Amino acid sequence: MTPDQVFLIATYGIMPFWVLLAVAPGWKWTQTLVHSAVIPVVIGIGYTSYVATGAFSAGGNGPITLQTIMDAFQVPEAAVAGWLHYIVFDLFVGAWEARDASRRGINRWLVLPCLFFTLMLGPFGLLLYLGLRVATRKGGWALNTET
Repeated sequence: MTPDQVFLIATYGIMPFWVLLAVAPGWKWTQTLVHSAVIPVVIGIGYTSYVATGAFSAGGNGPITLQTIMDAFQVPEAAVAGWLHYIVFDLFVGAWEARDASRRGINRWLVLPCLFFTLMLGPFGLLLYLGLRVATRKGGWALNTET
């Protein structure tokens, strides 16, 4: 497959899992697919195959600088690897937010904007969710399950 094809499959292929997370977080199939290692393993294999075949060789072997990162992402395979990296971690964090909210009794309707922003802007969505925990007094900033 070409990098363009992998990009499109990954981009549109991840969306049903976000929909499951948003509309049916407790459903059996959401638990089986989204709240398990299935998606990270599948995407991780794709990511690893790009990295193993030298997708980032354009960045050179020297120290990591902004320029080497920019050079590396000029290569389509490296850009796709980076994209796979983003989407798998965003979904992983979104799934954690949904599970954590459920455990803490946070209304899932309040979590939906957090999930949207985690999908679209990753760390901002996580920050929004952590702020929601503080605002609802259901966990604060601590990430353990005891508070």
